[in-house]
Amino acid sequence: MNRPYAKYLRAGSAMIGGLALGLLATAISLNSGYGFNPLRAGPWTAWPAVGGADIDPYARAVIARSGEAPLGRDQGLVFIATDDSSGAPLDGACEYRIVDPMPAARFWTLSLATPMGALIDNPTGRYGFSSVDILRREGGAFEIAVARNARAGNWLSPGEARRFVVALRLYDTPLDTGARADPDSFPRIVKLTCA
Repeated sequence: MNRPYAKYLRAGSAMIGGLALGLLATAISLNSGYGFNPLRAGPWTAWPAVGGADIDPYARAVIARSGEAPLGRDQGLVFIATDDSSGAPLDGACEYRIVDPMPAARFWTLSLATPMGALIDNPTGRYGFSSVDILRREGGAFEIAVARNARAGNWLSPGEARRFVVALRLYDTPLDTGARADPDSFPRIVKLTCA
């Protein structure tokens, strides 16, 4: 008499398990970047297809959830660094130097953000630099200090954030999905000291 109920119980358990597995896979895919075919150059990663018509469904879901408006493919690329050039995760308790070169682009911006892409509250109200307002040395080279305490020259503060990312936006750049990005043409993120 209990045998028919056992079939329903097994079927219900299988459906609940499948639903839980599907939700877990969806959550993992939405938190692991913008889908397929990333363009990597050292610690920098971009997803060129995000701004085009051939965007994959996972990237479309991430953008829908975050509410951001990505750059169109013909406008430029956004590269994100979550690690320094040695591969260690960026830590707000550490000090870094971001040192040129910069890939070919008509205009660029470099800023700090939370891992979710929000601006980091900091005492100076400066969230980044651009190719127009950065202080350069003779010959055009530049260096940006990332530290909680003020520094002379180009300085960005991660505020009280423990985790942060560096966002590099390249406008009107020749880099695309078919391009092989040369890591030596991207800025290096060098860890100095940690508190």
